[in-house]
Amino acid sequence: MEKIVNMLATSQNSFINFARIAIFIVMAWIGGLKVYQYEADGVVPFVINSPFMNFFYHNTGKYAEDKNGKLVPEYQLFKNPEGLMVKKNMSWHQQNGTYTFAYLLGFVIVVIGSMTLLGIWFPKIGLWGAIFTIGMSIVTLTFLITTPETFVPKLDGDFPSPNVGFPYLSAAGRLVIKDVIMLATGMLIASDSAKRILANKSTF
Repeated sequence: MEKIVNMLATSQNSFINFARIAIFIVMAWIGGLKVYQYEADGVVPFVINSPFMNFFYHNTGKYAEDKNGKLVPEYQLFKNPEGLMVKKNMSWHQQNGTYTFAYLLGFVIVVIGSMTLLGIWFPKIGLWGAIFTIGMSIVTLTFLITTPETFVPKLDGDFPSPNVGFPYLSAAGRLVIKDVIMLATGMLIASDSAKRILANKSTF
């Protein structure tokens, strides 16, 4: 046990570099998937409800009647479940700018992940990658407040829905809350990068 404790105590730098690699894997994978239709469609509820990002879309703020005659945000009528491609829904997303924005977002995410990875060798680049990771995580976590889909809706069925709204996270909400880990990791990496810059007496 003592050997394990000693090994862990001297492995912090290696673990922080592994954290950089982990962030790169997540961001490169998720960012790369933004070029695909299903992933681009999936971010619409987050972006269109965000006061920080909704200006990227053309159909923000539009409402329409659903099949029950209820007025709902228009985007809710044009969702494509993952693995399903509906022509009229895709046409709406093209007009909305969904795919153009997704390409841009994916590129930015991959760049941030790459900058974070490069921090293994270049602390100044890694510092900016970590700072951007922190910023992206904060924006993502605001989706818990701005996106209705992050909590279980009251749909009922054969019985009244027992667990709805806060704190009952939906699949979308569980995806978003994980960015708390990304935020904390970004902070640790930023601190390590700054420490290495100071140690090398580097300047901005």
